[in-house]
Parts: sequence; structure tokens; C-alpha cells
Amino acid sequence: MLFALAPVPSANLLAARDQMAFTLGFHIVLACLGVAFPTLLLIANWRALRHDDPDALRLARRWSRIIAVTFAVGAVSGTILSFEMGLLWPGLMGQFGAAYGIPFAIEGIFFFLEAIFIAIYIYGWDRLSPWAHFLSGVPIALAGFGGTFSVVTANAWMNQPAGFTLGPDGRVTDVQPFGVIFNNATWYEAGHMFLAAYMVTGFLLASVYARGLQRGRLDRYTRLGFIIAFGVAAIATPLQIGMGDIAARAVFVDQPVKFAAMELVQKTGPNTPIVIGGILVDGKIEGGLVIPSMGSLLAGFNTNTVVQGLDSVPPDDQPPADVVHLAWDTMLAAGFALLGLAAWFGLSWLRRRDLPTSRWFYRFASAAGAAAVVALEAGWVVTEVGRQPWIVYGLLRTADAVTRAPGTVASFVVVLVIYVALGTAMFLVLRSMSRQGADEMGRGDVPYGPSR
Repeated sequence: MLFALAPVPSANLLAARDQMAFTLGFHIVLACLGVAFPTLLLIANWRALRHDDPDALRLARRWSRIIAVTFAVGAVSGTILSFEMGLLWPGLMGQFGAAYGIPFAIEGIFFFLEAIFIAIYIYGWDRLSPWAHFLSGVPIALAGFGGTFSVVTANAWMNQPAGFTLGPDGRVTDVQPFGVIFNNATWYEAGHMFLAAYMVTGFLLASVYARGLQRGRLDRYTRLGFIIAFGVAAIATPLQIGMGDIAARAVFVDQPVKFAAMELVQKTGPNTPIVIGGILVDGKIEGGLVIPSMGSLLAGFNTNTVVQGLDSVPPDDQPPADVVHLAWDTMLAAGFALLGLAAWFGLSWLRRRDLPTSRWFYRFASAAGAAAVVALEAGWVVTEVGRQPWIVYGLLRTADAVTRAPGTVASFVVVLVIYVALGTAMFLVLRSMSRQGADEMGRGDVPYGPSR
């Protein structure tokens, strides 16, 4: 505990938080692709085999190349993140590493399994029997799911620490791995994250094909790519809205101060309103739409439900309410906009078994990928900033966990340059792939392997 007594340079704390925010914000998109993209790939591959569909086969071959690139970039960004956890937050790892490190150890196993089966799948084109090759892709999806679940449980543990005993010296003892992994926040954080992954991946991929449809590329290959990607995202979207409502109610119980920041609740009491938009200025809400009693009704299905306000804790224990609230509203706005677009697609498909004909639909669909990413990033701002000033909720403050070593600002600049270069390289490679004709994907025996 002597670590916590040393003074913290304010520049260290700010640079460390900014660095983690930037790297996590970059990596989380790749994590979503790692979870959901293999599922889309398997859908295309299954259709190709089940219905002898050459267009679906070309989609699967192209998507396997994209998965290889995004996995490689994700491996680099994830490795940097793992080093950051120890270098930037020694107070967290030193005091709680025995518990917090368990999910990351499990994630490492899934990472290597995913890498192995991606290699088998890519080099298995025309070298394995069709269904054996398809089955070699199933572990990719399972490993991506398991790895992301492990990391999400670590974050859930930070919000609801469990599965250990805190000794008299402040050290963790009697660690129970299942208690750490399956803490009170695991079920709703994991469900929310997995549905977000299918939304982000589906809408991002669909936005590429939507641009092609906008430009008059109405061939079956483009239409099929759009239908698979957008269809998966459209199914996930209403489920995500429901899961988000459940998660918000769980936050109301488990982290009432975070909930107060999300809804700008200043005073504890019943008949609590919700606020759409707006910020706090000198303790007053400015510029927002206030809906009376709706906060209590949504939280407890009763207007008499008592909602804990920001006044229930000292100012030093309050998160930055404006940041959390605006991120919350941004996530909701993007989510409901995507729900409307998914409903448009669904109604057209149910009525005519065909895509919408309106050009406006494809204009909106082209922007859906960006909207899904915005919703994802805003949701993580709510999760992480809403927990402040705690890095481990109620047990360890962020300021007490950050490194005291010099050079944090310099490391942030270096990491910023690396990630910009990494992102630029990934964009250029994927753009180059997208400009290749679909027929070119089938010319070699395998997408990235040697030809016979």
C-alpha cells in the first residue's frame, strides 16, 4: 500500500488514461471483427457448399483474406495493450494481478487456437475436402468468441470485483477463478459486447457493399455480400436494444453513481426524470430535454422507484457526468437509428423477399458501419469513464494504480505514431483488396498460400 502514498504526477495520470483510451478504442473494433467476422465467413462458406453457390464461395474466399489481415493487426495492437497493463498500471497488477490476470491467461490460449485454425483454413482452400475445410473454420469463430469473453470478464471484474479475499495488507488471497470470471457484471457485459460485435462487423461490411449497390453494381455477388452482412446485423440490433436495457438496469443496482451520471441525476429520490442531451452548468441542466419521472419508471418500472443521485457520494467519488451522459445519449441515438434501418430492411424482406429499392436506404446503409462504430466507442466511454475515479470499483482508485515512472507522455506519443501507422497500413491493404475483382479471388489455389 506504500505505492498509493507516493504523489502522482498529473501528467502521468492524464497521459496513461489517454493512451489506454486510444489503444482500447482502436483494438475494440478489431476485437469485434474477431468475434463476428468468422461467423459471416462460415455462413457464406456453408451456403456455397449447401447450395453449390459460386458467388458465396467467392465471398468466403475474399473474407478469409480480410480476416487474416485484421487478425494480424489485432495481434499487434493486443500485444501492445497487454504490455500497457503492466507498464502503465503497476498498482493494479501489483495488488490485484493474482485475480485480474486470470482472464488474460485464458485469453492467451484462445488467441493461439485462433491463429492456428486461421492458418489451417486459409491454407486449406483446395487442399482439404470441402466440408472438412468448412469445419476447420468453426474453431476460428469459437476461439474469437472465447478470447473476447475472457477480456470482457476482466473488464466486468473491474466493475464488480469478486472471487477473492482482500488480506490485511491489501493483497489478494484465496482467489477463486470461477468467481473472478463469472462476476455479477459478466453476463450482461458479455452479452452486450457480443451483440455489439455482430452489429459493428455486419454493418461495416454491409456498408462496403451498399456503396457498390449505390453505384449500380447490382450483380448477385454484391447483393449476396450485402444480404449476409446486413441481415446478421439487422437480427442483432433489436436484441442489442433489449440487452442494453437489461444492462442499464443492472448498472442501476450495481453501480448507482454511474447510472446517475448516465442520466444526469443530481439528487437522490423518487420520480426521477431522464434527460436527453444537455450538460451540467453550475449544477443546473442546460440544453436538454427533461422527461419527468421516466428515470424511475425505466429503472424500477415504477415512478416511485428511488434513484440514487450524484449527491449520494462526495465530489471526489463522482465520475465526469457530462462526458458519461453525452456518450450514453450518443450510443442510444446511434443504436435506435440503426434499429430503424434494420426494421426498414426487415419489412422489405418480409413483404417482397427482396432488398429495399429506395436509394435513401443505401445512402443510410453506407453510413451504418460508421454509426455502429460510434455507438461501440460511446458505449465503452460510458463503461470506463462512468467507473471513475475507480479502476477497481470501490477498492482501488485510478490515480493510485498509475505508474510513477517518468516518460509516460513520451510513450503515449510513440504508441500514437505506431497505431496511426498500423491503422494506415491496414486501410491501404484492405482498400487494395476491395479494388480487386471478385473473379481474381479464385485464380490462385489459396488466397495467401503458394499455388501448386
